[in-house]
Amino acid sequence: MQLLRKIGFPISLIYAVVVYIRNILYDKGIFSSETFKTKTVCVGNLSTGGTGKTPMIEFLVAALKDDFKLAVLSRGYGRKSKGFLKAGISTLVSELGDEPFQIHTKFPEITVVVDEDRRNAISILEQGTRPDIVLLDDAYQHRKVTPRYAILLTAFNKLYCDDWYLPTGDLRDGRRQAKRADVIVVTKCPENLDALAQEKIVRRLKINTNQQVLFSTLEYDTHVKGPGNTLSLGDLKTQNVTLVTGIADPTPLTSFLSQQKINFEHLSFRDHHFFTENEIALFNTKDLVLTTEKDFVRLKGKVSNLYYLGVKHRFLNDGKEVLLGAIKAL
Repeated sequence: MQLLRKIGFPISLIYAVVVYIRNILYDKGIFSSETFKTKTVCVGNLSTGGTGKTPMIEFLVAALKDDFKLAVLSRGYGRKSKGFLKAGISTLVSELGDEPFQIHTKFPEITVVVDEDRRNAISILEQGTRPDIVLLDDAYQHRKVTPRYAILLTAFNKLYCDDWYLPTGDLRDGRRQAKRADVIVVTKCPENLDALAQEKIVRRLKINTNQQVLFSTLEYDTHVKGPGNTLSLGDLKTQNVTLVTGIADPTPLTSFLSQQKINFEHLSFRDHHFFTENEIALFNTKDLVLTTEKDFVRLKGKVSNLYYLGVKHRFLNDGKEVLLGAIKAL
């Protein structure tokens, strides 16, 4: 894989030029970007994934849903439907996409919609549901909408300032575009990341004076959940565990399980992988299948003895108060 990435360096240069020209056209107003009356909060990154966008959306929903009428808008990556679709009781994961379906399942009281055309979706929401805030999931590089507030995520172990363009690196947008963010959240940090280490990262990111940098770590649940059943992490130590992941970066999860002294075999697939019938048949030969919440919504009802381990962001310092305070003040 690393060899292929190096071979692809000339392609990455072409990609970088295309991205640069596209952003210039938006900056000069040649390509139009629309601002809406409804407050819009964008959550995204500059890379292809692995920064914790969905847990961040869920964090915001949990923290804001009691005070604001919320809507979550996603493209619905990998879904089998087209155009605008609002999640309902009978909506299938294949129609909505795994991440929006996960959010809809966890927070059925809020509005979750998918649409490739985010401007169209926001217009429909303003005419119908009329939310107070629209959370734009994975929309940082989608410049047809100018958000009221932009949250840029970057992983501690792979800061965007150290990355390069696809396919040699993981960047899908230019590093300079970080300047459009109101706040940059460094995710997946060690719990004991001290003030000196945080300050070094801030200097490396070279932020503008009007930007803030916050830090968060991943906090895993103490239990795994399955259909109608819950097991403690201690229970897993006596089980033959098969970990199935279809996410961009499973390293934090595998490291956490190893720290918990849980033995497991790991079947790793690409992000948003569509599991085949043969793969599902293989999973059903395993004693206990542990997966992520995102993969669980696609495998539920197809794999027996299936469990997922939940995860959420926990901010270091006063990051939680700073972020929520900024959004509430919009």
